[in-house]
Amino acid sequence: MKGPWHRRAVLIASSVGVSFAALLSIAVPGAAHAQAANYPPPAEGDFLTRDFHFASGESLPELRVHYRTLGKPRADAHGAVRNAVLILHGTGGTGGSLVRAEFAAELFGPGQPLDAARYFIVLPDAIGHGKSSKPSDGLHARFPHYGYNDMVQAEFLLLTRGLNVNHARLILGTSMGGMHTWLWGEQHPQFMDTLMPLACLPTQVSGRNRVWRRLITDAIRGDPAWQGGEYHAEPPSLRTAIEMTWLVGSNPVLRQQEAPTRAKADEVIEAYVDKNLKIDDANDLLYQLDASRDYDPGPGLQTIEAPLFAINSADDLINPPELEILEREIRRVPKGRAIVIPYSEHTHGHGSHTYAVLWKEYLVELLKSPER
Repeated sequence: MKGPWHRRAVLIASSVGVSFAALLSIAVPGAAHAQAANYPPPAEGDFLTRDFHFASGESLPELRVHYRTLGKPRADAHGAVRNAVLILHGTGGTGGSLVRAEFAAELFGPGQPLDAARYFIVLPDAIGHGKSSKPSDGLHARFPHYGYNDMVQAEFLLLTRGLNVNHARLILGTSMGGMHTWLWGEQHPQFMDTLMPLACLPTQVSGRNRVWRRLITDAIRGDPAWQGGEYHAEPPSLRTAIEMTWLVGSNPVLRQQEAPTRAKADEVIEAYVDKNLKIDDANDLLYQLDASRDYDPGPGLQTIEAPLFAINSADDLINPPELEILEREIRRVPKGRAIVIPYSEHTHGHGSHTYAVLWKEYLVELLKSPER
């Protein structure tokens, strides 16, 4: 199945030093489902930070960061933890959203790249997400206006104060978590051995990526039923927001396969909206999308010390390879490498970041980097 994504991915793969043949040798998904229980169940906990101050000048007397862990930390003779892996989820997700067959079952089982018997894996819920502190807990639009830098700071405190982890073998993030990974490399350059940001770009959120986020946040803020965040029932604009996230989350071929007729398209989007209306909150989503306003790793890329593999997919509507931003900016990262996975029947657009079978061979290669 060869279309324009396939052809341009060949060129992109060549431009970043990745052979197209090697990329096509990726195993076909499916085995993950057969081994979905091949890793231990995660333990869950909460870390509380007192008097947390945000970059906005606001503060919370108590910030809760929920987390999941697999495995146990191991320290060397000097007390440095050598096997910690921090994995960061995307916008609207949770650490638990990565404990699934496509991701965890490809990575955390015996003999796999992040075998939980060898590594101490930490999956936090970011500020504003999951069971961590968020607007829908009660403050609504009076919740502090957090940004990505605040979220990274909370992740750092979770590791260092909450879990006594003073070093990471790897920091890996998907989408929003990938953007956090870039910031980690700049703000704590000696903390980790390796970095792997997935499905993101090392530049300000701009262009189409910025505008689809604005479409959602403007729809919510402009909805009279939002009532300044003090609604008693979810405002109708949440439906628009959910429809937009469906639109950008995969690639057009998969969406057409899901919805090949007008009637089927209506059926699919109605089912998607109905499902997510039960679990989403307008204030939480508004804050989650607005948080990217302070993301700007561009000026500090040359300060990243750890080996870094940045992986995108050619059919990502949010970070399309035609922009050539990743290919340009990776040259400024001293030990950086850019990889663009070609479009195929196995890729899932922006959502390819969750299908570890597509990129775990690069993770294996990255983990060959020596400890620092």
